[in-house]
Amino acid sequence: MNNTALLIIDVQQGLCEGEHDAFESTLVIDRINAVCAKARAARIPVIFIQHEDDGLLKFETREWQLAQGLHAEPADLRIRKTTPDSFLRTELQAVLQERDVSELVICGMHTEFCVDTTTRKALALGYPVVLVEDAHTTEGNDFVTPRQVIQHHNATLANISSFGPRVRTVPSHSVLFNAR
Repeated sequence: MNNTALLIIDVQQGLCEGEHDAFESTLVIDRINAVCAKARAARIPVIFIQHEDDGLLKFETREWQLAQGLHAEPADLRIRKTTPDSFLRTELQAVLQERDVSELVICGMHTEFCVDTTTRKALALGYPVVLVEDAHTTEGNDFVTPRQVIQHHNATLANISSFGPRVRTVPSHSVLFNAR
C-alpha cells in the first residue's frame, strides 16, 4: 500500500475499563500495536484520533487519554474530534492531503459509531479503505453482542460499492505496508 495512512480511532482509556470496557479491548490494542509497528517501519503516517465530549471523554481527563498499553510514538499525529466522523470539523482531510495519502487503513473503537462513520466518510471522499477486521471493537448493546456488531460491520462495509472506492477487510497479521 503506497500513499497510505493508518487511522486509530478513539482507543481511549475511558472506553477500555469499567462499565465501558470494549469487547476484548486488550487483544484489540495488541493487534493495533502490531499494525502500528508495521506502519512505522514502512514510514507510513500513524494518526491517533481522540473523541472528546462533555461526558466520559472530557478533553485532557484520564479517560480521554490514549488507552493504557497503546503504543504511541512522538512522530505519530494526533487529531481531536467531537463527532463520530473523524473528518467533520477536524484537520484530518488537510493532514491527509499534505501527505498525499490516497488510501486509509482503519482500526479502533467503537465499531458501529466512529469506525463506521469515518469509514463511510472516507469512501465518500474517495479513499479506498482497509478495515483491520480484528482490530476494531465495541461494547455492543441490549440487542446484539459486540462480536455480532463487529462481524456485521466487517460484512456490511466490505459490501458497499456505491461510493466507488471500496473497503477490504484484512486481519491484523495480514496488513502489509510498502515503504514510502
